Amino acid sequence: MLTVVIVAILIALLFDFLNGMNDAANSIATIVSTKVLSPGAAVLWAAFWNFAAFFIFGVHVANTMGKGIVDPTVINPTLILSALIGAVVWVWVCTHYGLPISVSHALIGGLIGPVWFVYGSDALFATGIYKIGLFIVLSPLIGAILSFIMMSLTMLVFKRKHPLKVEGTFKVLQLFSSAIFSLGHGGNDAQKTMGIIAILLFSVSGTNSFIDTYLYANTGEFHVPLWLTITCYSVIALGTITGGWKVIKTLGDGLAKLKPVQGFCAETAGALTLIGTALGGIPVSTTHTITGSIIGVGLTKGVASVKWATAKNIVAAWVLTIPATLAISGLIYLLLSTIFVVS
Repeated sequence: MLTVVIVAILIALLFDFLNGMNDAANSIATIVSTKVLSPGAAVLWAAFWNFAAFFIFGVHVANTMGKGIVDPTVINPTLILSALIGAVVWVWVCTHYGLPISVSHALIGGLIGPVWFVYGSDALFATGIYKIGLFIVLSPLIGAILSFIMMSLTMLVFKRKHPLKVEGTFKVLQLFSSAIFSLGHGGNDAQKTMGIIAILLFSVSGTNSFIDTYLYANTGEFHVPLWLTITCYSVIALGTITGGWKVIKTLGDGLAKLKPVQGFCAETAGALTLIGTALGGIPVSTTHTITGSIIGVGLTKGVASVKWATAKNIVAAWVLTIPATLAISGLIYLLLSTIFVVS
Protein backbone atom coordinates (compact mmCIF):
# COMPACT_ATOMS: atom_id res chain seq x y z
CA MET A 1 0.00 0.00 0.00
CA LEU A 2 2.79 2.45 0.90
CA THR A 3 4.25 2.04 -2.60
CA VAL A 4 0.92 2.97 -4.20
CA VAL A 5 0.61 6.00 -1.90
CA ILE A 6 4.12 7.25 -2.78
CA VAL A 7 3.52 6.72 -6.51
CA ALA A 8 0.18 8.57 -6.25
CA ILE A 9 1.85 11.51 -4.47
CA LEU A 10 4.56 11.71 -7.14
CA ILE A 11 1.96 11.67 -9.93
CA ALA A 12 -0.03 14.35 -8.08
CA LEU A 13 3.07 16.54 -7.99
CA LEU A 14 3.60 15.86 -11.70
CA PHE A 15 0.03 17.00 -12.22
CA ASP A 16 0.79 20.13 -10.18
CA PHE A 17 3.82 20.77 -12.40
CA LEU A 18 1.74 20.34 -15.59
CA ASN A 19 -0.88 22.63 -14.06
CA GLY A 20 1.70 25.38 -13.80
CA MET A 21 3.02 24.56 -17.27
CA ASN A 22 -0.39 24.72 -18.97
CA ASP A 23 -1.67 27.61 -16.89
CA ALA A 24 1.48 29.69 -17.36
CA ALA A 25 -0.43 30.99 -20.36
CA ASN A 26 -3.20 32.28 -18.12
CA SER A 27 -0.75 34.30 -16.06
CA ILE A 28 1.47 35.73 -18.77
CA ALA A 29 -0.37 35.57 -22.11
CA THR A 30 -1.49 39.19 -21.98
CA ILE A 31 1.79 40.60 -20.66
CA VAL A 32 3.73 38.78 -23.40
CA SER A 33 1.23 39.71 -26.10
CA THR A 34 1.54 43.40 -25.17
CA LYS A 35 5.37 43.08 -25.05
CA VAL A 36 5.59 44.46 -21.52
CA LEU A 37 7.91 41.54 -20.62
CA SER A 38 9.78 38.97 -22.66
CA PRO A 39 8.43 35.41 -22.38
CA GLY A 40 11.36 34.34 -20.19
CA ALA A 41 11.03 37.25 -17.78
CA ALA A 42 7.25 36.86 -17.72
CA VAL A 43 7.29 33.22 -16.57
CA LEU A 44 9.79 34.04 -13.81
CA TRP A 45 7.56 36.93 -12.70
CA ALA A 46 4.47 34.72 -12.69
CA ALA A 47 6.24 31.85 -10.90
CA PHE A 48 7.39 34.16 -8.11
CA TRP A 49 3.84 35.34 -7.45
CA ASN A 50 2.45 31.79 -7.76
CA PHE A 51 4.60 30.82 -4.78
CA ALA A 52 3.93 34.08 -2.92
CA ALA A 53 0.26 32.99 -2.67
CA PHE A 54 1.44 30.60 0.06
CA PHE A 55 1.81 33.56 2.43
CA ILE A 56 -1.61 35.07 1.65
CA PHE A 57 -4.29 32.43 1.12
CA GLY A 58 -5.59 29.72 3.41
CA VAL A 59 -6.56 26.23 2.28
CA HIS A 60 -10.26 26.77 1.55
CA VAL A 61 -10.06 25.35 -1.98
CA ALA A 62 -7.97 22.39 -0.77
CA ASN A 63 -10.67 21.58 1.78
CA THR A 64 -13.36 21.66 -0.93
CA MET A 65 -11.32 19.32 -3.14
CA GLY A 66 -10.60 17.01 -0.20
CA LYS A 67 -14.04 16.67 1.31
CA GLY A 68 -16.59 18.57 -0.77
CA ILE A 69 -16.87 16.53 -3.98
CA VAL A 70 -16.76 12.85 -3.07
CA ASP A 71 -17.33 10.94 0.16
CA PRO A 72 -13.89 10.68 1.82
CA THR A 73 -14.77 7.28 3.30
CA VAL A 74 -14.72 5.61 -0.15
CA ILE A 75 -11.29 6.97 -1.05
CA ASN A 76 -8.35 4.59 -1.36
CA PRO A 77 -4.85 4.95 -2.85
CA THR A 78 -5.70 3.13 -6.08
CA LEU A 79 -8.69 5.41 -6.67
CA ILE A 80 -6.57 8.53 -6.23
CA LEU A 81 -3.86 7.05 -8.46
CA SER A 82 -6.45 6.43 -11.19
CA ALA A 83 -7.84 9.95 -10.88
CA LEU A 84 -4.38 11.46 -11.23
CA ILE A 85 -3.32 9.32 -14.18
CA GLY A 86 -6.52 10.20 -16.05
CA ALA A 87 -6.05 13.91 -15.36
CA VAL A 88 -2.34 13.91 -16.26
CA VAL A 89 -2.98 12.14 -19.58
CA TRP A 90 -5.65 14.66 -20.58
CA VAL A 91 -3.64 17.70 -19.49
CA TRP A 92 -0.52 16.50 -21.31
CA VAL A 93 -2.40 15.87 -24.56
CA CYS A 94 -4.13 19.25 -24.46
CA THR A 95 -0.93 21.10 -23.54
CA HIS A 96 0.91 19.34 -26.38
CA TYR A 97 -1.69 20.55 -28.88
CA GLY A 98 -1.87 24.06 -27.44
CA LEU A 99 -5.37 23.83 -25.99
CA PRO A 100 -5.83 25.97 -22.83
CA ILE A 101 -8.12 23.51 -21.05
CA SER A 102 -9.15 23.65 -17.43
CA VAL A 103 -6.55 21.70 -15.48
CA SER A 104 -8.79 22.07 -12.43
CA HIS A 105 -11.72 20.35 -14.07
CA ALA A 106 -9.46 17.59 -15.40
CA LEU A 107 -8.59 16.77 -11.80
CA ILE A 108 -12.22 17.02 -10.69
CA GLY A 109 -13.38 14.75 -13.51
CA GLY A 110 -10.57 12.33 -12.67
CA LEU A 111 -11.74 12.19 -9.05
CA ILE A 112 -15.42 11.74 -9.88
CA GLY A 113 -14.88 8.97 -12.48
CA PRO A 114 -13.68 6.06 -10.30
CA VAL A 115 -16.09 6.92 -7.48
CA TRP A 116 -19.06 7.03 -9.85
CA PHE A 117 -18.01 3.86 -11.71
CA VAL A 118 -17.70 1.80 -8.51
CA TYR A 119 -19.88 3.41 -5.84
CA GLY A 120 -22.47 5.29 -7.88
CA SER A 121 -23.91 8.75 -7.35
CA ASP A 122 -24.56 8.14 -3.62
CA ALA A 123 -20.84 8.62 -2.96
CA LEU A 124 -20.79 12.00 -4.74
CA PHE A 125 -21.67 15.29 -3.06
CA ALA A 126 -24.12 16.96 -5.40
CA THR A 127 -23.82 20.40 -3.77
CA GLY A 128 -20.06 20.61 -4.39
CA ILE A 129 -20.34 19.31 -7.95
CA TYR A 130 -23.21 21.69 -8.79
CA LYS A 131 -21.19 24.61 -7.42
CA ILE A 132 -18.25 23.68 -9.64
CA GLY A 133 -20.55 23.19 -12.64
CA LEU A 134 -22.15 26.57 -12.03
CA PHE A 135 -18.81 28.33 -11.98
CA ILE A 136 -17.76 26.67 -15.23
CA VAL A 137 -20.29 29.08 -16.70
CA LEU A 138 -20.00 31.94 -14.22
CA SER A 139 -16.23 32.38 -13.98
CA PRO A 140 -15.68 33.33 -17.66
CA LEU A 141 -18.86 35.42 -17.62
CA ILE A 142 -17.77 37.30 -14.49
CA GLY A 143 -14.32 37.81 -16.00
CA ALA A 144 -15.82 39.06 -19.28
CA ILE A 145 -18.28 41.43 -17.60
CA LEU A 146 -15.70 42.87 -15.21
CA SER A 147 -13.09 43.36 -17.95
CA PHE A 148 -15.65 44.93 -20.30
CA ILE A 149 -16.72 47.39 -17.60
CA MET A 150 -13.12 48.18 -16.62
CA MET A 151 -12.07 48.68 -20.23
CA SER A 152 -15.07 50.88 -20.98
CA LEU A 153 -14.40 53.08 -17.92
CA THR A 154 -10.69 53.27 -18.75
CA MET A 155 -11.46 54.37 -22.30
CA LEU A 156 -13.76 57.05 -20.92
CA VAL A 157 -11.23 58.34 -18.36
CA PHE A 158 -8.25 58.39 -20.73
CA LYS A 159 -10.00 59.40 -23.95
CA ARG A 160 -8.30 62.82 -24.02
CA LYS A 161 -4.84 61.50 -23.18
CA HIS A 162 -2.14 60.91 -25.78
CA PRO A 163 -2.10 57.21 -26.80
CA LEU A 164 1.67 56.84 -26.21
CA LYS A 165 1.37 58.29 -22.71
CA VAL A 166 -1.52 55.97 -21.91
CA GLU A 167 0.40 52.97 -23.21
CA GLY A 168 3.44 53.86 -21.09
CA THR A 169 1.30 54.17 -17.97
CA PHE A 170 -0.41 50.84 -18.47
CA LYS A 171 2.83 49.01 -19.26
CA VAL A 172 3.81 49.74 -15.68
CA LEU A 173 0.36 48.95 -14.31
CA GLN A 174 0.28 45.66 -16.18
CA LEU A 175 3.20 44.41 -14.13
CA PHE A 176 1.02 44.76 -11.05
CA SER A 177 -2.10 43.27 -12.67
CA SER A 178 -0.19 40.20 -13.88
CA ALA A 179 1.29 39.77 -10.39
CA ILE A 180 -2.17 39.88 -8.81
CA PHE A 181 -3.51 37.38 -11.36
CA SER A 182 -0.59 35.03 -10.67
CA LEU A 183 -1.35 35.30 -6.95
CA GLY A 184 -4.93 34.25 -7.66
CA HIS A 185 -3.72 31.43 -9.88
CA GLY A 186 -1.39 30.05 -7.21
CA GLY A 187 -3.98 30.51 -4.48
CA ASN A 188 -6.61 28.59 -6.44
CA ASP A 189 -4.79 25.95 -8.47
CA ALA A 190 -1.98 24.80 -6.16
CA GLN A 191 -4.60 24.07 -3.52
CA LYS A 192 -6.38 21.57 -5.76
CA THR A 193 -3.38 19.27 -5.74
CA MET A 194 -3.04 19.80 -1.98
CA GLY A 195 -6.62 18.65 -1.50
CA ILE A 196 -6.12 15.48 -3.57
CA ILE A 197 -2.93 14.47 -1.73
CA ALA A 198 -4.42 15.36 1.65
CA ILE A 199 -7.52 13.20 1.08
CA LEU A 200 -5.25 10.35 -0.04
CA LEU A 201 -3.20 10.60 3.16
CA PHE A 202 -6.37 10.94 5.24
CA SER A 203 -7.73 7.72 3.72
CA VAL A 204 -4.69 5.72 4.85
CA SER A 205 -3.83 7.51 8.10
CA GLY A 206 -3.60 5.13 11.04
CA THR A 207 -2.65 2.19 8.82
CA ASN A 208 1.06 2.84 8.30
CA SER A 209 3.61 4.16 10.81
CA PHE A 210 5.73 5.89 8.14
CA ILE A 211 2.73 7.83 6.84
CA ASP A 212 1.57 8.76 10.35
CA THR A 213 5.06 9.85 11.42
CA TYR A 214 6.36 11.70 8.35
CA LEU A 215 3.48 12.53 6.02
CA TYR A 216 0.17 12.90 7.84
CA ALA A 217 -0.44 13.17 11.56
CA ASN A 218 -3.33 10.90 12.47
CA THR A 219 -5.59 13.43 14.19
CA GLY A 220 -8.82 11.76 13.12
CA GLU A 221 -9.83 14.84 11.12
CA PHE A 222 -9.09 15.94 7.55
CA HIS A 223 -6.35 18.57 7.37
CA VAL A 224 -3.66 19.87 4.99
CA PRO A 225 -0.11 19.47 6.39
CA LEU A 226 2.30 22.42 6.13
CA TRP A 227 4.93 20.45 4.16
CA LEU A 228 2.27 19.65 1.57
CA THR A 229 1.23 23.29 1.21
CA ILE A 230 4.82 24.46 0.66
CA THR A 231 5.57 21.62 -1.76
CA CYS A 232 2.52 22.19 -3.95
CA TYR A 233 3.14 25.93 -4.21
CA SER A 234 6.78 25.27 -5.11
CA VAL A 235 6.00 22.68 -7.78
CA ILE A 236 3.33 24.75 -9.52
CA ALA A 237 5.80 27.66 -9.62
CA LEU A 238 8.41 25.39 -11.25
CA GLY A 239 5.83 24.31 -13.83
CA THR A 240 5.03 27.94 -14.59
CA ILE A 241 8.74 28.65 -15.21
CA THR A 242 8.84 26.01 -17.96
CA GLY A 243 5.83 27.60 -19.71
CA GLY A 244 3.39 25.90 -22.07
CA TRP A 245 4.44 27.98 -25.07
CA LYS A 246 1.83 26.70 -27.53
CA VAL A 247 -0.92 27.52 -25.04
CA ILE A 248 0.59 30.96 -24.42
CA LYS A 249 0.44 31.66 -28.15
CA THR A 250 -3.20 30.52 -28.33
CA LEU A 251 -4.30 32.81 -25.52
CA GLY A 252 -1.91 35.69 -26.19
CA ASP A 253 -2.58 36.16 -29.90
CA GLY A 254 -5.37 33.75 -30.79
CA LEU A 255 -8.36 35.43 -29.13
CA ALA A 256 -7.82 39.17 -29.58
CA LYS A 257 -4.99 41.60 -30.22
CA LEU A 258 -4.13 43.30 -26.96
CA LYS A 259 -2.41 46.52 -25.92
CA PRO A 260 -1.15 47.18 -22.39
CA VAL A 261 -4.35 48.93 -21.30
CA GLN A 262 -6.43 45.95 -22.46
CA GLY A 263 -4.03 43.49 -20.88
CA PHE A 264 -4.27 45.36 -17.58
CA CYS A 265 -8.08 45.30 -17.60
CA ALA A 266 -8.22 41.60 -18.54
CA GLU A 267 -5.73 40.55 -15.87
CA THR A 268 -7.28 42.69 -13.15
CA ALA A 269 -10.77 41.38 -13.88
CA GLY A 270 -9.48 37.81 -13.91
CA ALA A 271 -7.54 38.35 -10.69
CA LEU A 272 -10.58 39.72 -8.85
CA THR A 273 -12.59 36.68 -9.95
CA LEU A 274 -9.89 34.20 -8.90
CA ILE A 275 -9.18 35.79 -5.53
CA GLY A 276 -12.87 36.00 -4.69
CA THR A 277 -13.48 32.34 -5.53
CA ALA A 278 -10.30 31.21 -3.74
CA LEU A 279 -11.41 32.93 -0.54
CA GLY A 280 -14.83 31.34 -1.00
CA GLY A 281 -13.32 27.86 -1.42
CA ILE A 282 -14.64 27.45 -4.98
CA PRO A 283 -12.20 25.57 -7.28
CA VAL A 284 -12.68 27.53 -10.51
CA SER A 285 -10.68 27.41 -13.70
CA THR A 286 -8.05 30.10 -14.26
CA THR A 287 -8.22 29.24 -17.96
CA HIS A 288 -11.94 29.94 -18.13
CA THR A 289 -11.51 33.14 -16.17
CA ILE A 290 -8.72 34.74 -18.22
CA THR A 291 -10.29 33.63 -21.50
CA GLY A 292 -13.54 35.34 -20.56
CA SER A 293 -11.61 38.43 -19.48
CA ILE A 294 -9.72 38.65 -22.78
CA ILE A 295 -12.98 38.31 -24.71
CA GLY A 296 -14.52 41.02 -22.53
CA VAL A 297 -11.88 43.61 -23.41
CA GLY A 298 -12.02 42.53 -27.04
CA LEU A 299 -15.75 43.19 -27.15
CA THR A 300 -15.19 46.88 -26.34
CA LYS A 301 -13.84 47.18 -29.90
CA GLY A 302 -16.78 45.32 -31.36
CA VAL A 303 -17.90 41.72 -31.77
CA ALA A 304 -15.76 41.28 -34.87
CA SER A 305 -12.55 42.00 -32.93
CA VAL A 306 -12.80 38.66 -31.11
CA LYS A 307 -11.52 35.60 -32.96
CA TRP A 308 -14.56 33.44 -32.38
CA ALA A 309 -13.15 30.41 -34.22
CA THR A 310 -10.38 30.16 -31.61
CA ALA A 311 -12.87 30.76 -28.81
CA LYS A 312 -15.06 27.95 -30.18
CA ASN A 313 -12.14 25.47 -30.08
CA ILE A 314 -11.30 26.49 -26.52
CA VAL A 315 -14.89 26.07 -25.34
CA ALA A 316 -15.10 22.65 -27.02
CA ALA A 317 -12.05 21.54 -25.00
CA TRP A 318 -13.71 22.89 -21.83
CA VAL A 319 -16.88 20.90 -22.46
CA LEU A 320 -14.96 17.68 -23.09
CA THR A 321 -12.60 17.91 -20.12
CA ILE A 322 -14.72 16.53 -17.26
CA PRO A 323 -16.43 13.77 -19.31
CA ALA A 324 -13.10 12.73 -20.87
CA THR A 325 -11.16 12.55 -17.60
CA LEU A 326 -14.14 10.95 -15.85
CA ALA A 327 -14.17 8.12 -18.40
CA ILE A 328 -10.37 7.72 -18.58
CA SER A 329 -9.85 7.62 -14.82
CA GLY A 330 -12.85 5.36 -14.27
CA LEU A 331 -11.53 2.79 -16.75
CA ILE A 332 -8.02 3.03 -15.30
CA TYR A 333 -9.43 2.35 -11.83
CA LEU A 334 -11.25 -0.75 -13.03
CA LEU A 335 -7.98 -1.96 -14.55
CA LEU A 336 -5.80 -1.13 -11.55
CA SER A 337 -8.28 -2.64 -9.09
CA THR A 338 -7.63 -6.02 -10.71
CA ILE A 339 -3.91 -5.57 -10.05
CA PHE A 340 -3.89 -4.03 -6.56
CA VAL A 341 -5.98 -5.15 -3.63
CA VAL A 342 -8.52 -2.33 -3.17
CA SER A 343 -9.95 -1.98 0.32
